[in-house]
Amino acid sequence: MEQDLLRVGVISNTHGIKGEVKVFPTTDDVGRFKDLKKVLLDTGKEKIPLKVTGVKFFKNLAILKFDGIDSINDIEKYKGKDLLITREQAVPLAENEYFICDLLGCTVVTESGEPVGELTDVLQTGANDVYLVTAPDGEEILIPVTDECVKEVSIEQKKVVVHLLKWI
Repeated sequence: MEQDLLRVGVISNTHGIKGEVKVFPTTDDVGRFKDLKKVLLDTGKEKIPLKVTGVKFFKNLAILKFDGIDSINDIEKYKGKDLLITREQAVPLAENEYFICDLLGCTVVTESGEPVGELTDVLQTGANDVYLVTAPDGEEILIPVTDECVKEVSIEQKKVVVHLLKWI
């Protein structure tokens, strides 16, 4: 995905017959959909700009209505497709918050500079996020995102400095 586009959700299903869709949010706050005016629908071949005209919530999903899509037939083919926003539309991040897409591909090193591997995924758990780091030999290492373990993140340098805990 291009670095200037961020995924905010995935169309999981249709809702009713008037073109509304259920969206599984990929943002940490589903309430952010209330302020969303425009999205890009990534069809795989093209990115279609859509104007959001209605937002409701049901359980953990957002239900969106788009301008000009008034029938289930107009939207049904887009089930499973991503909804994207531009970086400019994104909510400003707090200190020590990062977009997952910026973290992916970062080189992970220990405090002494020893290479650990490449950050390949961020697992979002209830307590704290966990970095999935793939070592050069293919081994996967899980590093909890806590002050004790993650010492420094530099998006500019694409580098994460960590303290590896000793296991008994």
